[in-house]
Amino acid sequence: MAAVGAVRSLRILRLLPQVSSRCCFKPCPRLQGGHALHRHPSPFTSQQWRAFRPSRAASGQVLQFKLSDIGEGIMEVTVKEWYVKEGDKVSQFDSICEVQSDKASVTITSRYDGTIRKLYYDVDAVALVGSPLVDIETDREQDGAPEEDVVETPAVSHEHTHQEIKGHKTQATPAVRRLAMENNIKLSEVVGTGKDGRILKEDILNFLAKQTGAILPYDEVKQPVPAAEKKPVQSSTPAVQRPVFTGKDRTEPLNGFQKAMVKTMTAALKIPHLGFCEEVDLTQLVRLRSELKGLSESRGVKLSYMPFFIKAASLCLLQFPVLNASVDEGCQNLTYKASHNIGLAMDTPQGLLVPNVKGVQALSVFDVAVELNRLQALGSAGQLGTADLTGGTFTLSNIGSIGGTYAKPVILPPEVAIGALGKIQVLPRFNSRGEVVKAHIMSVSWSADHRVIDGATMCRFSNLWRSYLENPASMVLDLK
Repeated sequence: MAAVGAVRSLRILRLLPQVSSRCCFKPCPRLQGGHALHRHPSPFTSQQWRAFRPSRAASGQVLQFKLSDIGEGIMEVTVKEWYVKEGDKVSQFDSICEVQSDKASVTITSRYDGTIRKLYYDVDAVALVGSPLVDIETDREQDGAPEEDVVETPAVSHEHTHQEIKGHKTQATPAVRRLAMENNIKLSEVVGTGKDGRILKEDILNFLAKQTGAILPYDEVKQPVPAAEKKPVQSSTPAVQRPVFTGKDRTEPLNGFQKAMVKTMTAALKIPHLGFCEEVDLTQLVRLRSELKGLSESRGVKLSYMPFFIKAASLCLLQFPVLNASVDEGCQNLTYKASHNIGLAMDTPQGLLVPNVKGVQALSVFDVAVELNRLQALGSAGQLGTADLTGGTFTLSNIGSIGGTYAKPVILPPEVAIGALGKIQVLPRFNSRGEVVKAHIMSVSWSADHRVIDGATMCRFSNLWRSYLENPASMVLDLK
């Protein structure tokens, strides 16, 4: 019987470590240190105490969540808005805050599931890349030591990261968000097939395959509502807040976009500017736009004059590629850009921004209008991303939408040319028969880098651009 008991004891000793490891129990530090409870040691005491010792995972682990490296050489950002507060529960990919650099607004998303324990910055405070943003108490203890490379936190352009509509947040990995951003896809428009509605790479690819372009299918075009069924729309014009005179001076630091303007304009001062001004008769273009405006709106797109101006400029750049070039800092090399990424100077709540329409040479006038609608919506909401604000090769400034006729536009380095468009005025002009007629006149002011662009080239470019706009039908011959 003693032999049988010894065999059973041996079997139990062999099984206990396996049971302990399967249950993920950890050694009790008090038992390992020879605590007073070990007055009667036995072969089973250590294992029994490990089995009933609670794990530290129940209380979680507080981790510092650091500001990621956004790229583009950015070392500091301004915290514009917090989407969480201390005590809030967050999940992976939930939005933490919005930060603004000198190039774009970026939303930082959570890497962990847990509870916010501390916010390190107030709104409008400057945060350094690599510094802690928040402390997050995770729901369970992380395996091994906390990762130090927390700066790999996904930080993608705002319009694709923080797409929150009435409390609904899109979920996607950074790689999927990057794929959507590169293809100008809004994640809110994609149906996710992953767990909890998470958007997968396959969802983006399927969306691209099914996408019919910016033109909506005709069966989805909204039918006009009869006048009798229309409800009166209340005016949403916000009340103008009257300025309050305090009688005191105040000093404010420049924000990210203002710092970018300082840097760009300082570099532009080194460029000898060549100026050239011209008048353009837009009478035929005004008539053409009025005919196409209704069709464009039926497809859900607002059609302004800018798509025609931009497309005409692209057709001219095919004839004068030197105006679509860039020069290096030492003015030793001239790079001819293959793509016509035409920028539009835009007045936004954040200040002057210049997003650009990519690849205009391959777009129709309607395609350009669709892209302008998107950029203007993002600009008004302060959500223009780095992808929209970089890579420009030629710029037009529609200063006339605010007022004025002629201007002196400043070149945006490393570009070599820019145009400023005045307001359209109805003025008397002589027609071909010498009769005084009503004409829609717009003035345009060009600036070119006189180190690489001569006056004759700028003049010929302007003449061709004017001919396209004064006779819009002529653009049809050169459209591809």
